[in-house]
Amino acid sequence: MSVFIIAEAGVNHNGSLNLAKKLIDIACSAGANAIKFQTFKAQNLATKNSQKAFYQKENTSKEETQFDMLKKLELSEKDHEELVAYCIRKKIIFLSSPFDLESINFLNGLGLKIFKIPSGEITNLPYLKRIGKLNKKVILSTGMSNIEEIRFAIEVISSEGQDRNRITLLHCNSEYPTPFEDVNLKAMLELKKTFNLNIGYSDHTLGIEVPIAAVSMGARVIEKHFTLSREMPGPDHLASLTPNELKLMVMSIRNIERTLSGKGKKIPSKSEAKNIKVARKSIFISKRIEKGDILREEHLITLRPGDGISPMQWENIIGKRTNKTLESGDKLRWEFIDE
Repeated sequence: MSVFIIAEAGVNHNGSLNLAKKLIDIACSAGANAIKFQTFKAQNLATKNSQKAFYQKENTSKEETQFDMLKKLELSEKDHEELVAYCIRKKIIFLSSPFDLESINFLNGLGLKIFKIPSGEITNLPYLKRIGKLNKKVILSTGMSNIEEIRFAIEVISSEGQDRNRITLLHCNSEYPTPFEDVNLKAMLELKKTFNLNIGYSDHTLGIEVPIAAVSMGARVIEKHFTLSREMPGPDHLASLTPNELKLMVMSIRNIERTLSGKGKKIPSKSEAKNIKVARKSIFISKRIEKGDILREEHLITLRPGDGISPMQWENIIGKRTNKTLESGDKLRWEFIDE
């Protein structure tokens, strides 16, 4: 099974349906498996006086509240319907993270087969129970959480009918951008060991190195924010990939997948086998030796190609008697040696 790559558009459409469609085009061009948006109504997500996260304050107007910011970033139900239809035409999976019960129901009505739970909802009991009742594939981000909170979330979802084996856990750090020293990528392996579920990684670092490293460590799902331009106004653009970077990340992950596709046995590969004789050496004569003389080290040298007697036979050759005169540069053969 290849890595499932989610191009996270999030709210980088800035509330514009046309920009959202352009983001779908970019995700398709990059080769992502899915594009993910966010589904919410501001009044169901935050109070009117709710303050922004620090990174949101840095990247948006300092005068507006979180509620005001979210209101500008909403997509209407009609927008969602158009985007789902557009994704079907473009042959890419439409995903969206719901942030409230109403949004869960709406997305379920749109026929979504995969539900992505954002990190902030991992302690939202009624939300988790509603997701569990759907028994769809679930991708659960675990930013800001500890093992016990994750365990409880899995138990709540499963208790409502969710098939536990259809849950994928994403290691995540919910700082935008995430400092490299805070990534703690080995925690992804702890999730695998503790819960024995599919694992992945939702990345908020700058660049593409960490998602690639996560794939090499066993991530089966990768999620990464992208944008049309980091110069655009909005909370997430600065911590997002450009279109070219997204394409490079997808290509790099696919290349890494190919390197991990072997059976794990250390044997020469089909592609390198033809180089064995070229790269290895054989035993050659370094100076003239007469017929009947005894071979000594000063008579021998190892040179390419490796289509003669292997240098691993060096000690078995020393002390043997030749049955013909050999010149410097001759390739030694077993038939030139008396037993």
